[in-house]
Amino acid sequence: MAITRLVACLLLCTGFGHIPSSLGVILRTTDKIVWANEFEPIELTCLIESISTNNPRIEWKKIKNGIPSYVYFQNRIAGDLEHRAQLREPANIVIFNTSRSDTAEYRCEVAAIDDQRDFDEILISLAVRVKPVVPRCSVPEAVTVGTSTELRCLENEGFPAPQYRWFHNSEELPQDPKISPKLVNSSYSINPDTGSLKFRWVRKEDAGEYYCQAKNDAGHAQCPSQTMEVYDVDILGIFLKVCGVVTVLLSFGAFLCHCLKHGCLSKKGLNENNFNWPAQNDAVEYADADEGHFRHKSSFII
Repeated sequence: MAITRLVACLLLCTGFGHIPSSLGVILRTTDKIVWANEFEPIELTCLIESISTNNPRIEWKKIKNGIPSYVYFQNRIAGDLEHRAQLREPANIVIFNTSRSDTAEYRCEVAAIDDQRDFDEILISLAVRVKPVVPRCSVPEAVTVGTSTELRCLENEGFPAPQYRWFHNSEELPQDPKISPKLVNSSYSINPDTGSLKFRWVRKEDAGEYYCQAKNDAGHAQCPSQTMEVYDVDILGIFLKVCGVVTVLLSFGAFLCHCLKHGCLSKKGLNENNFNWPAQNDAVEYADADEGHFRHKSSFII
C-alpha cells in the first residue's frame, strides 16, 4: 500500500501523462485587445515561449466579418498588409501605417513538426481609432426671446463615435447649466452623444457665437463659429403690420364694390349680331360698274 502511494506521488509530482513545455510549442501575447490610432504604427505580439523545432511554420490570418484571409503566408507579407507591414522575430507582426480597414481579429499560428505538441495559435483583436473630421453644425441666425430653438452638430467619420461639446463665445457650455452661476437661469440642454443643443426658451443672454467640437481618443475637430442673434418681441411692429393688412383689404373691398355698382366689370362682346353697319344715303344710288355714271333719284332737288 505504501509503495502504491509513493508511485502515485511520484507520478503527480513529475507531471507524468502531460507533455512537458520543452516538448511542445506554446504561444502568448502581451495584449489580446490592441488599440491603435489611424496612420500610426502598431505591433501585434506573438511570443513563442517554448518550441523544439528549429524552423517552425508561422502564419498570420486576418479575420473580418467571420472570413479569414492571409496577411503573412509562406514567409512573406500578403493581402491587406502587403507593403505596409513586416514580420519581426520571432513571430510578431508590425503594421507601419494603420488604416481604419485594419480593424479586425488577427490570428497567429505556429506549426512545429518536431514537437510533441506541434501546433498553437493565439487570437488578437485590433481596433483602429479614427480622428473625427470637421463636424457639420447648424445654428439659427436669429430667434425671438421666449421661443424654443435647437442647434445641431454631426460627425460621421470618427471611431469610436465622438462625444460632442458646445462653446458659447469661446467658453465651453457645461452639460448642466445649473453648475455655472451665470447660466443658472438658462434653459438649454446638451446631448453629448447626438450633438444636440436645445433651448426651451431663449434669453437675450443666449445671443452670441456658437461652435461645436467632436472628440474621441484619436483627437478632435470643431466647426467654424456661427452667430445667433436674439430679438425682443416687437409689439408695435406687429400691430402696424396688422393695421396695414386690414387697410389694404378694406381698400380692395371698397374698390370692388364701386366697380360692381357702376358696372365697370361687365363686358360687351363685339360680334356680328350687335355690330351696326353705316347707313346708306338714300339720295344717291350707285349704278352698276359697267354704266360708268350714277343716276339721280327723284328726291334729288336742284
